[in-house]
Amino acid sequence: MDQSIIRISKADTHILALQELSDIQKGSDLAIAVACRDVDVRNVKALIVGPHETPYEFGFFEFAIRFNKEYPSKAPNVQCVTTNGGLCRFNPNIYANGKICLSILGTWRGERGEEWSSAQGLESILLSIQSLMSSNPYENEPGFEDANDDSDKRMQKVYVQKIRHESLRISVIQRLEGYLGLAPDGSRLKDVETEEADETSVPFEPFKDLCKRRFLWYYSSYLAAIQTGKTEVKEQQAFTRMPFESPSHNSMEGRFNYPELERRLNNIKAALDGEPKVWAEEGLAAMAKESTVCVNLQHQFEQVSEAFKRGDMPHDVALDKGNPFCWIITYFGRPMTNLDGGLLRIRMNFSPRFPDEQPRVRFETKIFHHHVAEDGTACYTPNPLKKEDIKSHIEAIISVLEEEDPAYDPRKIVNPEGTRLYWGKNADSKKMYNRRLRRSVQQSME
Repeated sequence: MDQSIIRISKADTHILALQELSDIQKGSDLAIAVACRDVDVRNVKALIVGPHETPYEFGFFEFAIRFNKEYPSKAPNVQCVTTNGGLCRFNPNIYANGKICLSILGTWRGERGEEWSSAQGLESILLSIQSLMSSNPYENEPGFEDANDDSDKRMQKVYVQKIRHESLRISVIQRLEGYLGLAPDGSRLKDVETEEADETSVPFEPFKDLCKRRFLWYYSSYLAAIQTGKTEVKEQQAFTRMPFESPSHNSMEGRFNYPELERRLNNIKAALDGEPKVWAEEGLAAMAKESTVCVNLQHQFEQVSEAFKRGDMPHDVALDKGNPFCWIITYFGRPMTNLDGGLLRIRMNFSPRFPDEQPRVRFETKIFHHHVAEDGTACYTPNPLKKEDIKSHIEAIISVLEEEDPAYDPRKIVNPEGTRLYWGKNADSKKMYNRRLRRSVQQSME
C-alpha cells in the first residue's frame, strides 16, 4: 500500500506526531533533535546544528513546530526561534520574525513537485531548513542566485562573514550563557526559583544538556572560526547591509567584535569544565540521602566491574574516592592495533539528574585521536535506546577508540587537526596521523 495512504488513514494527529518524533529521536542524525512536553505532543521544539564548512557551523538553531488538526494533509506551522528576539535575520529565507520561506511549508511559491504532500513529514521539513544553511546563503535570495560580478562576489563574502559572527554570538554564546546563568561579563546571574512552580510555568529547555555536551565537542572549531574572523574584518567594523535586507527590520545589524566573543566563549568553557566538580559534591549529598540515582549508579558500577572481570581485556573501573557519581576507567590498548601497549585513564562524571543529564566523559591521559578533543573530551554516541545504561556508554567509547576505517562524519569533528590528518587527501597525512597516535600511546606508559 502507498505510504502516503497509510499516513493519511491515521486519523489521530497526536499519535502520528508522536511516532515521527520517536523515529527522529531513535535516528543517527546528530544534526537534528526534537522534543515536546508529554502533555502537548502537537507543539514540538526542534534543534538544527549548523552544517560544517558553512557560516552556521555548529551553531544551535531552534525552531517551534505546531501540528494542526489537518496534518499530514497540510504542513505544520514552523517558526524560527533563534532570532535574537526578532532582531536578526539569519538567512534570506529565515526572517527576523521567525518566518521560514519554503515551498514545502507553503510559505513560498515553488516549482511543481516541491509543494507539501502527505508523504512528507517532520524530518523532511527539518532537512529542507538545514539545506538553507549553505556555504553561500546569499544565493538563497531569488534574483541573487546567479550574481557573479565582482561587486556581488564581495557581497557574498561579507554576508558570510557577518552570519559567522552572529551564529557564534547568538546561537552558541547567548544560548550557552542562558543555560549556565552567565552574564556577558562572565558573572553569575541569580538562579530562578522553580521548585514550587507547576510544570507548565517551568521553561521547557529540552536541548540544554545536548548543547552543553556539543559545545565541548566543537569548542576548538568555535575558536578556529573566531581566529578566521579576526583576519578578515576589523574590530568594531559595522556589518554591511545586503540588498535584500530592510533598513529598519528583517535584517542583520551590528558590529564585529571577535575578541569579545572569544572572551565569552572561554568563560562558557570554564563554567562547563566546573560542572562535573559540582556534580561530585552534589553526589556526596545524594549518597547520604541514598537517592534513587545514587543507588542506580552504585548498582550499575558493580555490574560493569563484573563485566570487565569476565572480558577478554584487563580493563578496569573504579569509583573516585568511593563516589558513585565519579567513575575512573582504566583502558588497556588492544594488541595488534595502534593502541597496543597503551594505558589510558578515562573519567566519567555523572549528574544527580542522570539520565536526563548525560555523563561527561574525558580522557585524562593525553592521546592524539580524531575522536578525542584537545582537552580530552570524548566524542561518542551511545545507543539512543540505552542512554540510561552506563555499560552501553563505555562500550560506545571503546568502540570509537578502536574503530578501524570509520566513515568521515563532519558532525563528529572534535579534533580538527586529527580529522584533517586521518581523512587527508594524500597517504602521507594518514601516516602522520598514525605516527602521532602511536607516539601518544607510547607516552601513556611513561
